Amino acid sequence: MQRRRILQGAAVTAAAALLPASARAVAAPPADTDYPEAQWYPASTSNYTAADRPSEYPVERVVIHVAQQTFSETIGIFQNPAKQVSAHYVVRSGDGFVGQCVRERNIGWHAGNWDYNTRSIGIEHEGWVDQPSYFTHAMYERSARLTADICDRYGLTKDRAHIIGHHEVPGSDHTDPGDNWDWVRYIRLVNLV
Repeated sequence: MQRRRILQGAAVTAAAALLPASARAVAAPPADTDYPEAQWYPASTSNYTAADRPSEYPVERVVIHVAQQTFSETIGIFQNPAKQVSAHYVVRSGDGFVGQCVRERNIGWHAGNWDYNTRSIGIEHEGWVDQPSYFTHAMYERSARLTADICDRYGLTKDRAHIIGHHEVPGSDHTDPGDNWDWVRYIRLVNLV
């Protein structure tokens, strides 16, 4: 019986090795994500800080970003060890698909402010701040569900004091999510979940 398990494990490992890296990332078991609706796309370990949140640092905010990139380009940036940047999640424009790149217990390097990084979950959104067509209903809806889930798990009030834009992080020179991001709509959707 023990030998059979070892052989089965070896066969699964060998089959997984034949898949391209991008397919292996998507095929990871759901337990690899903190949010059940997300797929796992691991960021390079060079692009975040391993931690034990919320024990080490309380999670106090969700920071909303717009990537200024496509979904796949954003994932690629987070997986490139030379980039030194990551967010916990990336939301695709067309269908609201959610990818998780950093476990919530770890510190994503997304806010440009160490204190805010240690105490927040970062959510990137595919698109550009000056192209509102990227902010689809599916994106708003799925992102709002993700944010509501994070707020529920960490006991955060679902308001603008706890759900902020990247541009609101002290010291930030970023403008995302930009003037075209509909905060009223987004917060309403977060609170409907």
